[in-house]
Amino acid sequence: MPFKACDQLENYAKENPNPDIATTGFGCPVGSMTASLTVGERGPILLQDAVFLDTMTHFDRERIPERVVHAKGGGAFGTFKVTHDISKYCKAKVFSAIGKETPCLVRFSTVGGESGSADTARDPRGFAVKFYTEEGNWDCVGNNTPIFFIRDPILFPSFIHTQKRNPVTHLKDPNMFWDFITLRPETTHQVCFLFSDRGIPDGYRHMNGYGSHTFKMVNDKNEAVYCKFHFKTDQGIKNLLQNEADKLAGTDPDYANRDLYEMIANGNYPSWTLYIQVMTFQEAEKYKWNPFDLTKVWSHNDYPLIPVGKMTLNRNASNYFAEIEQSAFSPANMVPGIEASPDKMLQGRLFSYHDTHIHRLGLNYHQLPVNCPFKRNPKAYQRDGPQTFIVPDQSPNYFPNSFSGPIPSEKYCEHSSKISGDCKRFETADEDNFSQVTLFYNNVLNKEERERLISNIAGHLKDAKDFIQKRAVANFTQVSPDFGEKLSKALDSYNKARL
Repeated sequence: MPFKACDQLENYAKENPNPDIATTGFGCPVGSMTASLTVGERGPILLQDAVFLDTMTHFDRERIPERVVHAKGGGAFGTFKVTHDISKYCKAKVFSAIGKETPCLVRFSTVGGESGSADTARDPRGFAVKFYTEEGNWDCVGNNTPIFFIRDPILFPSFIHTQKRNPVTHLKDPNMFWDFITLRPETTHQVCFLFSDRGIPDGYRHMNGYGSHTFKMVNDKNEAVYCKFHFKTDQGIKNLLQNEADKLAGTDPDYANRDLYEMIANGNYPSWTLYIQVMTFQEAEKYKWNPFDLTKVWSHNDYPLIPVGKMTLNRNASNYFAEIEQSAFSPANMVPGIEASPDKMLQGRLFSYHDTHIHRLGLNYHQLPVNCPFKRNPKAYQRDGPQTFIVPDQSPNYFPNSFSGPIPSEKYCEHSSKISGDCKRFETADEDNFSQVTLFYNNVLNKEERERLISNIAGHLKDAKDFIQKRAVANFTQVSPDFGEKLSKALDSYNKARL
């Protein structure tokens, strides 16, 4: 019989027919778990009831802060295997030899919803990969889209606020969403992706993943190129239409998590093929678009996909909280050979992810087993702090020192490059917001897909104020007059129906 998630407890009971003796969290045996220690049958509970105190103090604290974004998600463990040599581009040991395997963890998620929200919401999907390498953990933290809504991180808090709840009404507010979107037309590319068929993937197994940002790769000769990472699903792209997604949101809100868990439990291991795109520094200077603009893609015709390896997920978490909820990913976790580029959004994320993990999980969150770089014994000078449960060696906790403390090595210094320019705030609102969206609308989508895109946008935009609708139509008209005209007609139909 194939495994179903609802059978998990029954399967455990079959494998463990003889229950162990219950204990407190400190291992002390417990005599009863159904009655508190009281003075008489109807008397007050005694402070000496250590079992009750142990149970309740843990219960009162067993929820950690929810992720600000990407709160609803699931994940699994697996391996990444190199199939093609890219050493001429990158010295990272994870890519050092064909056939080399590296353990990994992937967490998938929606973005805007709370932890109990539906998996089938129209929302980008998080696609975060942690590679446990011998040079430390490399986190490739991206989405199922190769682009994003904004190109300057100072806008990120405001953008996320518009995706969440109005702080006065505590309701999702289409005016917030579309007001921001229409005032920042660089969002148009991602909005069209979001409201296209790919805006609701059919589970996590049938979607691609992208590093999204531009990164820098460095080889063992200290030669550098810019690159992008693409994880292409080997299961094929499958998406849900809006009516299918709405039905599942009511009947099976955990649809994507259930599908991933049961497929792996039944041995149907999902996989993705990793590709890179490569651009030289000289090409980046002359490219027709800003190669560090997260609202744009690199043309595959100009920079073809280069195969690297295959990632296969073959093990479910033993405990969701310990291994998925407590997992923490940061784009700043880069191994030698992979570095940051001038991508402004990446630069902002290098700070914010680590900062929010300290708030959510505590200062030493990297010591949690799921986040620990177990293939590389850390030799840092940080000590102490809450949740220090890995006992460090007895080396000094200051540098420089004369007592055999760990020393840095010049071979791990970052690749150097010259940067010049005025130190000022450069506005990016008008940096070609529509030309790539026009290509997407005219060349990527077929007629039926364009019709569904317009229908999906109109069905969401109809609840925004009239002046915001008009601003949206004006923006989409710059993508294509056909786009704007059909969207205007669809909105008119909704508005007339209200009269």
